[in-house]
Parts: sequence; structure tokens; C-alpha cells
Amino acid sequence: MSKKTGILGILIYSFGLLCISPKVALSSEAELTSKLREYSVIQRANNNRTQPTHLVISVSRRQVSLYQGKTRIKSYRIAVGRQGWETPTGNFQVQQMFKDPTWINPLTGKSIPGGDPENPLGRYWIGFWTDGKNWVGFHGTPNPESVGKAASHGCIRMYGNDVQQLFSQVRIGTPVSVIK
Repeated sequence: MSKKTGILGILIYSFGLLCISPKVALSSEAELTSKLREYSVIQRANNNRTQPTHLVISVSRRQVSLYQGKTRIKSYRIAVGRQGWETPTGNFQVQQMFKDPTWINPLTGKSIPGGDPENPLGRYWIGFWTDGKNWVGFHGTPNPESVGKAASHGCIRMYGNDVQQLFSQVRIGTPVSVIK
């Protein structure tokens, strides 16, 4: 074991990173260092929970950023609404959070239950806008190649692991700002 690897191991043990997820297998020092940096930022935010959490979606950058106060915790690549189904801009807040959500096709009204392989929402739903009939929110996608594009019916598509991570960081009432 190199001196650098030994020091990283001590730091990880000290920060308790090994207790976060025993399923995570880190294959290199670079990956280990990256995970340690990410954990440190999240720990600083968690230690200062008096600062409110909020989300900022940049439609043009195809990115959502999670903030704790003024500190950006993490940014995720996203897909946004395509032409004719643009993601609404403005200031909103999380109104719904569901694990294994039912999807209702906005064109036909047909519903597909949560957990069904045909359900395009994935395992998590974070709704933040509605016109009383239709909803816009964050969800997974069976089409990961759409992330980074204007491809949805207004929703924010994310990679499955990313929306799961975001789901654990926000609550009902979390502010969501959508900017061009």
C-alpha cells in the first residue's frame, strides 16, 4: 500500500465514508479522492442545516443545482421540455414526492402503475408545478440518452441514481427556481 493510499484510507475512515454505503466499491485513488471531496461538501452542508435547501434549474445549461444556503452542494445533468412542451420558468416549490409513482399519459389519460417496466417516470417523482391537471417534476427516464436535451413533456428527466439522490435531499416545500 502506498503512503498516499494509506493517508486516503485514514481520511475516509475518519470521515466515516465507509459507513455510507458498503455497496460502493471504489476502484482507484482518483475515484476515492472524488468521493471524499463530494462527501466533505455534503457533510459541511449537513453540519449547517440552518441554511435552507433550494434547487435552481437552468434550462439552457440543462442542469439542476442543489444549494444549501449559498453553497452549491451538487449539480446534475437533466433533460428539459421540448418545443411545444417547454418547462415552465419561475419560482415554485416541491409539492409532491412519490416513490414508484403512477404515470398518466398527458395525451391519452392512460395510466401506468409505479414499478411497471413501461412506466417512463422511473422510481422517483418530485413534482413542483401544476396547472391543476398536468404536472411537471423531476423523475428518472428509461431513455438516458435524452438527458442533456430538450426532450420531455415539460418535466425534468434525470438519470435514475441522480433523481434518487436528489429525492433524499429535498422535502415538500423546498424552493425550486427555473431560469432560462
